[in-house]
Amino acid sequence: MFAATAIDTSNKPAFYKELATQLKALLEGEGDSVANAANTAALIYQMVPDLNWAGFYFLASEDELVLGPFQGKPACVRIAVGKGVCGKAIELDMSMLVKDVNEFPGHIACDADSRSELVVLLRDAEGAFGVLDLDSPLPGRFDKEDQAGIEKLAAIYVAACEFEDEDEDED
Repeated sequence: MFAATAIDTSNKPAFYKELATQLKALLEGEGDSVANAANTAALIYQMVPDLNWAGFYFLASEDELVLGPFQGKPACVRIAVGKGVCGKAIELDMSMLVKDVNEFPGHIACDADSRSELVVLLRDAEGAFGVLDLDSPLPGRFDKEDQAGIEKLAAIYVAACEFEDEDEDED
């Protein structure tokens, strides 16, 4: 059985390296994308300090993200591509680090306590298919080291999952 172990947070690169090791161990041998998203969100929420939300949004169509597994307060279920930080990340095809969401044009306030946000893309061979979204009640909570660490965790999640090819389901 997996048990997360405390990690010193004083050195961010070392923290994220150890968190990546723990995430790999947690997801090892499990290919289900929903189960892995749930455990990834739970581990991040438990281990990364000063978060009030951690979770996934997946592309339901070319125009819309839909809520996936998460930890935190109830969230917005559907986000249009191009809207809010998550939708803008998909539209621009890049991670988004927002120091103060109150200064982000079009920010969607699912939780009024959120002040900063980090959104990283989930990518497979065909491109972005969703995002991993972190919110904090602290302005300026996230920096480039956090972004690099969370991008690595997102890549570990994608690598662990066995996404079904929709064409195979047509038989």
